[in-house]
Amino acid sequence: MLAMLNEFINFETISRKEWQRLHKEGNAPLTAEELDSIRSLNDKIDVQEVSDIYLPLINLIRIYQKTANDLTFSKSIFLQKSQTNRPFIIGVSGSVAVGKSTTSRLLQLLLQRTFPQSKVELVTTDGFLYPNQVLKEKDILNRKGFPESYDMPLLLNFLDTIKNGGDVNIPVYSHEIYDIVPGLTQEIRQPNFLIVEGINVFQNPINQRLYMSDYFDFSLYIDAEVNNIESWYLERFQTLLELAKKDENNYYHRFTKFSKDEALSLAQKTWRDINLVNLENYIEPTRSRAELILHKGDNHKIDFIHLKK
Repeated sequence: MLAMLNEFINFETISRKEWQRLHKEGNAPLTAEELDSIRSLNDKIDVQEVSDIYLPLINLIRIYQKTANDLTFSKSIFLQKSQTNRPFIIGVSGSVAVGKSTTSRLLQLLLQRTFPQSKVELVTTDGFLYPNQVLKEKDILNRKGFPESYDMPLLLNFLDTIKNGGDVNIPVYSHEIYDIVPGLTQEIRQPNFLIVEGINVFQNPINQRLYMSDYFDFSLYIDAEVNNIESWYLERFQTLLELAKKDENNYYHRFTKFSKDEALSLAQKTWRDINLVNLENYIEPTRSRAELILHKGDNHKIDFIHLKK
């Protein structure tokens, strides 16, 4: 209990029941079909969860955005300089298989509905992983997803350029081929909102002092108990195998030749030796850098929210 107290000492802990009272302006502005289209493979989010959890979150983001705009305006007066339009950047982090992608896509959709005149872009830090060939040359392919596997100078340059109103083309990562897609880029052109999702968004570059989070106007961490995340990871792995059975180009197709027990054993080993180590050593220790922590229970539902004081 003492550890839990110290861990969230700078946060206001809010129950689900208290949190859902913070939005009283109608139902979720999306259909169940739209939610299905953005839900990750094994996520259990539903429209009620959107109304109870994510609509209050949009209200909170609106407050942060207004405050950021007011501060930018006040700074321009103080410095006697013209005001520059700067995007509102949101960082989303958490473990593998915890639901970051669904949350990020949902935030993008809700922000577009809330601010219909605004441009809302979403990028994942997977695009800033070194290509597999580079990882092999560096002898760190087995540490893919760890801090050293990202091209952090490129990622920080992207954030700096976007924050200062520039345009950028960034690499694209494919989970089907498990690599950067050669020749394919994502064009980011002066968004009003930018959501940056990835396991490493609160981490600092090795041997440098600049944090990605220095560029964020708001940030959140998707949290859950480790045993639940492991269970969700194994469920997702089995689903990916099913989807890859008839696609020889899919990275997971090679594992469809394994027996069910062999495949499960491989997934458990990958979780234990790679994803769990990464979570415990690099991802979870950055959790307190978030402005908001959404904690999921074993049914994927948010049960507690921690808001930085």
